[in-house]
Amino acid sequence: MDFDQKDQSYFWDTWKFHSKNGQQYWSFELPDDLKGIIQSESDWDKPEGIAFLKAFDRAFIFDKQVNPNSGDRVFRYLRSKQVGEPKIIPLDDSLSLKERARIGLLNGFSFYETLQEPDGNWAGDYGGPLFLIPGLTIASYVTGSPFEKPMQVLMKRNLWNHQNEDGGWGLHIEGHSTMFGTVMQYVTLRILGEDLSNPNLKRAQDWILSHGGAVQIPMWGKFYLSVLNVYEWAGNDSLLPELWKLPKWLPFHPSKYWCHNRMLYLPMSYCFGNKVKGAETELVKELRKELYTTSYESINWKKARRQACEIDIFNPVSKWYTALSKIINGYEKIHSKRLRKSALKYVEDYIDHEDLHTRYINIGPVNQAMNSICVWHKHGLDSEQFKGHLNRWKDYLWIAEDGAKMGGYNGSQLWDTSFAGQALLEADMESDFPEMAEKIYHFIDITQIDRDPIDHEKYCRDVTLGCWPFSTIDHAWAVTDCTSEGMKTALLYNDKAYIKKQNRIDLERLKPAVDWLLFMQNKDGGWASYEKKRAPQWIEVLNPSMLFENIMTEVTYTECSSATMQGLKEFAKRHDYRREDIKKALDRGGKFLQTKQDPDGSWYGCWGVCYTYGTWFGIEGLLAAGHKNDSPEIQKACNFLLSKQRADGSWGESFESCVQHKYIEHEDGQIINTAWALLALMKANHPDKGAIEKGIEFILSRQESNGDFPQEGISGVFNGNCMETYTSYRNVFPLWAVARYYRYL
Repeated sequence: MDFDQKDQSYFWDTWKFHSKNGQQYWSFELPDDLKGIIQSESDWDKPEGIAFLKAFDRAFIFDKQVNPNSGDRVFRYLRSKQVGEPKIIPLDDSLSLKERARIGLLNGFSFYETLQEPDGNWAGDYGGPLFLIPGLTIASYVTGSPFEKPMQVLMKRNLWNHQNEDGGWGLHIEGHSTMFGTVMQYVTLRILGEDLSNPNLKRAQDWILSHGGAVQIPMWGKFYLSVLNVYEWAGNDSLLPELWKLPKWLPFHPSKYWCHNRMLYLPMSYCFGNKVKGAETELVKELRKELYTTSYESINWKKARRQACEIDIFNPVSKWYTALSKIINGYEKIHSKRLRKSALKYVEDYIDHEDLHTRYINIGPVNQAMNSICVWHKHGLDSEQFKGHLNRWKDYLWIAEDGAKMGGYNGSQLWDTSFAGQALLEADMESDFPEMAEKIYHFIDITQIDRDPIDHEKYCRDVTLGCWPFSTIDHAWAVTDCTSEGMKTALLYNDKAYIKKQNRIDLERLKPAVDWLLFMQNKDGGWASYEKKRAPQWIEVLNPSMLFENIMTEVTYTECSSATMQGLKEFAKRHDYRREDIKKALDRGGKFLQTKQDPDGSWYGCWGVCYTYGTWFGIEGLLAAGHKNDSPEIQKACNFLLSKQRADGSWGESFESCVQHKYIEHEDGQIINTAWALLALMKANHPDKGAIEKGIEFILSRQESNGDFPQEGISGVFNGNCMETYTSYRNVFPLWAVARYYRYL
């Protein structure tokens, strides 16, 4: 059977995409040529299986030198086969810009509708970070739960596709090589069957050894390697489960941590308290020899705690953390077994509680992999709890033309759907795409969170009923900007009488969301992401990660504050409920945004790249607070944006802006940055129509013949140093900017 003669689509067709109520996952289906031949995992070792997998692997070879960001070509190819091509209106360059804008909108929404799921949301690649698949692969190895062979092949292919020229890997797909990135990918490739006979793996090993070996990996890497049993727990600073038993009023109690950090410390403290580690297999023994510059037995583990590769360090540990770690490391030598047992019992119950509330999705991919290990260790491989985790691994895995990756969440479904809904309304084209509009409303309806966490006070949680998540109702973590955008979109669609609303999102359903958003305003007038700020900012000095900033406690964000203010203002236009409270909240929010504005007029974007994103939200937020278009703050912001416009009418910003905290030009204009800048300028009704028209011309020039837009540079970010891909952004934001131009200029 000559699989070498099959074209790429033959192998792409083996993947099937599934979606229901927002849950998204991929499954592999044998092609007809292999049915009856491959009946179990061991059958992949047959000649036909080997030949297929080799050709299958080649079908996903990807050139990161062109663009490290995949364009979701597999998903879009399969969807095109399923629903057909969009209806396209030929574009005549002799038409006026406004008329071309109208045609561009019709073509763009026509294409985007072909990607909409039956339940109303949009699916897409939410990858970017390179340390996610390794965590899940280590969990699969330690627990004896291997992935099926085709998935393993594409996991490896994705890592090979993103290997840097120097042999290493970065923290994310556009990043420079780091010890954390390289060791984690190296270990993953070894688990998945690669060995040093592969020259590319040898290049990776050379990179690791030339930079001091795996003792130089930062704290998160030390944890993962310890669980895998290729690094000793003695080489970690203590991750005491006893901290959970301290009085909650202490500023460094884990309940005060930013929720993502808290949800990582939870399983980390379980694993440390139990010294969880996988079996000492032959692979483990080999890795102990391959990863270090000296023999494993001779490593000074106490010294290794303090070691980290200089090239990895984005946020150095402070002297305060070093001092505290000495105390807790000393305690570990004399700890009370009784207190340890009590603390671990609380941690076990907490993990089970989070699993049940999130229906085993957990808050994010790192937490999911770590919790899986804890649940396997506590409840066993055949337990219902571990099976619940195993079933959710697929929710995080995504197939694209560069292979299989793990997403930074179980998707961005609610977030993307809300923005798409607002863009369609701003274009005034919901009557042109009635099914799309009705499906959007339906998804907003079915994704409003329907439950509070049980015993939420005991387990450091807030109420969530009536709010909206970032992804799905199963995930059920409420987020301020997602709640606001979900509510705002629902309100806007409620105004459209011809949108069918079987379950109208009425005032009674919105009251809990409004109550929660008002409760979530912090003392400084701004809003954080998932929870109110629970600890003073100074505890950031205890950040041990070295890789990220602002992880110890919630911080108030320009974007979350602006989105919340916009949502509350939209609500107050229609309802009297708590109108005075909303007015006061908007006033305080406006003052907060003024304090966040930089001297040059910009705002730093914490969740998008970067100053174009933050400044768009800053301007929209000030306007929601009642500022006028000619206010000094808004004029200064507009002048900043105009100062960054390129000669071709575009804006182009590099992810390095996020890292360096200053505006860094991308080598090329970017449609997403351009859209954000234009949305801000037009919202402020800036009089420089020529600059706006040049930007619109640029966006339209990048639109493809089928109505789609190209995938360009990475556009998402978290904690200052790690980037994420949003494949939906390339469709939604350019269309939204063109819609605003078409309607108002």
